[in-house]
Amino acid sequence: MAAPLDEVTFGTNWIAQAEHGGYYQAVADGTFEKYGLKVTIVPGGPRAANRMLMTVGKLDFYMGGSLIQAFSAVEKDIPTVVVAAHFQKDPQVLLSHPGQGLDRFEDLKTSSDLLLSKDGVATFFQWMKAEYGFRDEQVKPFGFNPAPFIANAKAVQQGYVTAEPLTIAKAAGFTPNVFLLADFGFSTYSTTVETRREVVETNPDLVQRFVDASSIGWHHYLYGDNAAANALIKRDNPEMTDELLAYSVARMKEYGIVDSGDASRLGIGAMTDARMKDFFDKMVKAGLFKADLDSRKAYTLQFVNKGVGRDLPK
Repeated sequence: MAAPLDEVTFGTNWIAQAEHGGYYQAVADGTFEKYGLKVTIVPGGPRAANRMLMTVGKLDFYMGGSLIQAFSAVEKDIPTVVVAAHFQKDPQVLLSHPGQGLDRFEDLKTSSDLLLSKDGVATFFQWMKAEYGFRDEQVKPFGFNPAPFIANAKAVQQGYVTAEPLTIAKAAGFTPNVFLLADFGFSTYSTTVETRREVVETNPDLVQRFVDASSIGWHHYLYGDNAAANALIKRDNPEMTDELLAYSVARMKEYGIVDSGDASRLGIGAMTDARMKDFFDKMVKAGLFKADLDSRKAYTLQFVNKGVGRDLPK
């Protein structure tokens, strides 16, 4: 008789989409079950509070965004820890109209209409100012509607490499310039797996199995049959389309979002002390954190860098 599965809850940070595909894949193809887990994915969204639910023990794991949140948790003495990073590159991009003198990243400093969200201004834009000399007066509010960008040929808009370029191309009939911030030095990991420190200390085997199964799920989602995973994504997010799912997967592969850099030699989910320090130092320079913050408390390498999935075919 098979041993009972450990029930696990995993909260994402937004509504279901291809950028969550590895986790849905591990549910759909039985990878989580193979690792002794019954995983329930709890989608995030504009009114969800999944990070808080994980922090207070209502969810076991949480899908983090950039490392800024993880460093902030240390600053606020919140006992959470990053145990894996499934995106080696943050998908955050800036978009511009081609042929308008905004065809290089450096050119974007000349735009007087930089459409950014409040969260973008508080995070990556502070790095852009410190590293590249962007200016506060360039910023205009961004309401996650591409219409103002499409209407203004001199505007620059934030987005995700896996989504907004397609949305704009379909709506406006042109392909925007795409500048992936990760390729210009915004070196955060993204789509992290976070849990409470007590879970790491009291049940490390559970954490290891969740990290390993998720990493294999990501490989299978990108390079295997992801139809069942996409069906689960569309179940949780009925507005999702097959076109956007396929586009997002293609961009993740093209830009090496999941399996470039350290992940290519250490396995999907890889993290290193050197990369963590590099990003933390940039955030100190940008004024987000004080240099004496113990950034090492934000993460552990205990569960990654074991080559998981490297032997799987592409």
